[in-house]
Amino acid sequence: MTGGRSGGRSSPEDFRHVALAETVSTNSECLLRAREGDPGNLWITAVRQTGGRGRRGRAWFSEPGNLYASLLLIDPAPVDRLHALPLAAAVAVHRAIRRVMPPGGAEAAIKWPNDILIDGRKTCGILLEGEVLADGRRALVIGCGINVAVMPEDALYPVTSLRREGATISPEELFAHLFVTMAETLAVWDRGAGVAAIIDQWRAAAKGIGEAITVNLPDRSLSGRFAGIDRDGRLLLDTGSGPPQTIAAGDVFFG
Repeated sequence: MTGGRSGGRSSPEDFRHVALAETVSTNSECLLRAREGDPGNLWITAVRQTGGRGRRGRAWFSEPGNLYASLLLIDPAPVDRLHALPLAAAVAVHRAIRRVMPPGGAEAAIKWPNDILIDGRKTCGILLEGEVLADGRRALVIGCGINVAVMPEDALYPVTSLRREGATISPEELFAHLFVTMAETLAVWDRGAGVAAIIDQWRAAAKGIGEAITVNLPDRSLSGRFAGIDRDGRLLLDTGSGPPQTIAAGDVFFG
């Protein structure tokens, strides 16, 4: 596969892939390569991570049998257009997972902002990280951890795996789908110009719009009705008093 500049209307041919047996974290490996001058549009996958992480610095279960994949983008969009990229990543992963699920199986859905649930149980987490490089370029990494064959026993949420839900694919086969769906979704996102289309696709795949939720914030919890998302991807919470509150980050619990 050939490499190319991150940005513009992407296609699968614009991306490269490096497969590792083991690394501390595929996200960290991408950022390291960015600092060394990598041009971006680079996927890093690993059989095992020794220091995988989720949001807010939480450890991420990273034993062999699952898919650990990160995509490095360089200057993927103007900063004021990056807000919908987490939603685009969720749309791409959701589409890849749907392609490998057995017909008539449990429903896959997106939990705000970008976890993937199957029958209400988490099977994937997505972590975006970035930094401004010494040469002024902006590196952004989309990290995806997907429970293909195994899952943690002490998770914060109910969890499942693709195998438990009837899918018989390997991590490598799942990645082949993700490689394509991410390129397709980034082309729709189009460096932020396609945010409206991405938000429409995200809403169509979302779980719980209109339902009662609790959102845990660093300093408090808020409960209300999940009214959807705004055009910046922020959660809209209808607490029953005044206009919906907009929430940029938090942990969502249904019911």
